[in-house]
Amino acid sequence: MADYKNEFGVFAERPKVPKKIYDAKYVIAGLIVFFALATFTLWPNLGKTIPAPQPKLDTPVIQKLAAADRKCVLPTPEMRSTHMQMLVDWRENVVRSKEKGAPGVREFVTPDGKKYLASLTNTCMNCHSNKAEFCDTCHNYAAVTPNCWGCHLETGKKLAEAK
Repeated sequence: MADYKNEFGVFAERPKVPKKIYDAKYVIAGLIVFFALATFTLWPNLGKTIPAPQPKLDTPVIQKLAAADRKCVLPTPEMRSTHMQMLVDWRENVVRSKEKGAPGVREFVTPDGKKYLASLTNTCMNCHSNKAEFCDTCHNYAAVTPNCWGCHLETGKKLAEAK
């Protein structure tokens, strides 16, 4: 070992003290018991997986549509990943716009040029009226609770009919 040195000179060599864990058997036993208790709740689910849900698309409105017209506002992969952001954007444009009744604010134009009313209740829930089988299956799987249903009716009624 090297000697320690500072501006006043050289100090003595560091004493050689053997490294020892006191009460090692108790410390190791305590760590094992702690690890076992901390992970105990995970053991029943070890190795189990839950399959991703398959939302039901067999509502009466969708069944009445021609096969070529059975398209959502956006393509399915995009809707799965960004539908919540789209709904937030719709809300921002419609509810928080100064010109609430303006035609451009209330309509959504798809990439292929088709126009839709920017409304969860009157557009999305028109086709996907089976909230329990369509919305709730994925939201429960992902453990999210969207706040849409505070304002939007779950019974499938349109807001205009409810007032």
